Amino acid sequence: MKLGSWMAHFTRRMDQYNDWIDNGEPAVMWLSGLGIPESYLTALIQTCCRRRNWSLDRSTMFTRVTDVVDAYNDISEKPEDGCYVTGLWLEGGAWDLKTNMLRYQDPKVLVTALPVLQVIPVEANRLKLHGIFLTPVYVTQNRRNAMGVGWVFDAHLATELHESVWSLQGVALMLNSTSL
Repeated sequence: MKLGSWMAHFTRRMDQYNDWIDNGEPAVMWLSGLGIPESYLTALIQTCCRRRNWSLDRSTMFTRVTDVVDAYNDISEKPEDGCYVTGLWLEGGAWDLKTNMLRYQDPKVLVTALPVLQVIPVEANRLKLHGIFLTPVYVTQNRRNAMGVGWVFDAHLATELHESVWSLQGVALMLNSTSL
C-alpha cells in the first residue's frame, strides 16, 4: 500500500473513531476502519443474544445486500439489532442492483464496490438458506494481511446459479482493495 493510500485510510479511520466517541455507534460501520472487525461482529451477536434472551452458542449472523449505494446519505439510523456495513469490495463477480443478485463480472473489471451490507443476528435454527452463495470476506485481495490473518466472516449473497459457479470464479469480498 502506498503512503498516500495508507494516510487516507488512517484519516478515515480516525474520523470514524472520533465520530463514534462524539455521537455514539455509527448508523453505518466501515469495517475496514476497525483493527479487528470480527470482534465488532461478535459483539453485535452477543448484544442481541442478551437483549432477546437467546443462547449464544445457537446464534449466528445473516447478511443481506441492500439496494443502498450511498450509505452515509441514505441511512441515518442503525437497525435495532445488527448493523449496516459499507466499504466492501467484490472480486470474481459483480452485483446486479436490478435483481439484487450476484452476476458475472464485466469484462476487464476485476473488483467492484458492493452496496451496503446489512448484518442481522439470528438464531441458527431459524436460518433457512436457499439461492445463497456463502461468500468469504477477507481483509485484502491477498486473502490475508501482513500478519497472516485473512478471513473475517462469511457473507450471504443471493444467486440464481449453483454455488460451484461462484467458487470456480473465485468470488470473495474484501475489506480493502489493492487494485483501486
